[in-house]
Amino acid sequence: MKKIIVTPRSLTKDGDPALDLLTDEGFEIEFSTPGSMPQEDELIRLLPGCVGYLAGVEPITAAVLEAATDLKVISRNGTGINSIDLQAAQRLNIEIMRAEGANARGVAELTLGVILGLIRSIPFSDACLKREKWERRKGLELQGRALGLIGCGKIGQLVCQLALAFGMEVLAYDPFPDRNFSPGPSFRFADLEEVLANSEIISFHCPEQTDGRPILDRKELNRLKPGVYVVNTARASLIDETAILEALHDGRVAGLALDVFGYEPPDATPLLSDDRVIVTPHIGGFTSESVSRATLAAVENLLKFFRGLTS
Repeated sequence: MKKIIVTPRSLTKDGDPALDLLTDEGFEIEFSTPGSMPQEDELIRLLPGCVGYLAGVEPITAAVLEAATDLKVISRNGTGINSIDLQAAQRLNIEIMRAEGANARGVAELTLGVILGLIRSIPFSDACLKREKWERRKGLELQGRALGLIGCGKIGQLVCQLALAFGMEVLAYDPFPDRNFSPGPSFRFADLEEVLANSEIISFHCPEQTDGRPILDRKELNRLKPGVYVVNTARASLIDETAILEALHDGRVAGLALDVFGYEPPDATPLLSDDRVIVTPHIGGFTSESVSRATLAAVENLLKFFRGLTS
């Protein structure tokens, strides 16, 4: 029987009805360790004999791909493929497929949630009261505030629509802007420099740069408005961690929200203990609806691929 390995933590722990479509088609499913991100040694052990791979965000190295001697296709349950050694996959003729846009709503709603958490100091207030301390920080209102989007694809567009409903002004930078997206007079596309310089809240919704360098480094942080808020639910490499820590300490950045890290779980860092920083464990697409959509899309991509081989 042909085997497909399934590794996303949400699926190895809880399963999903969409996986039945694979078994109905005659595939055997091989799960990695339930609820854990598989490491290289586990993948090297499990992948031989697997023709398909329904993958999460775990690193898929050249060594892993070279051990996967029967592998034909990797189907991600999301859009990001930066964790895959794409050169090795191309060399070994392994197809890469993505579940584009499946988790967009979950990520967009989390983005608005952490923006509200930052400007109203919700986690700080909660933590103080639970320590029996009555301490308040004056907040801000979103109406009339300028939101800068770095990336305006499916997720960025949803964030924009939610922000406009709060009465915000939205500037968006995208290297390939969708000119058909025109949600109202309070939105416009702009170049990166203008977005960074004129936004009171900046949110990232783009892939990492091809060279892996951050978009928001020390130089760009110096261009920002004093007291800006920064949100990153996209890729950890987009922000220079050392530089933004400095900007938090001297007040140039008023607050930061992170849902993504270079290593997950992250190593100990001052960001994790700073009460002006909201950190979440990569939960942007971790909603019942997003997981279901992404799983179904990833499964359908696998079926499409293998049906294409036999047609």
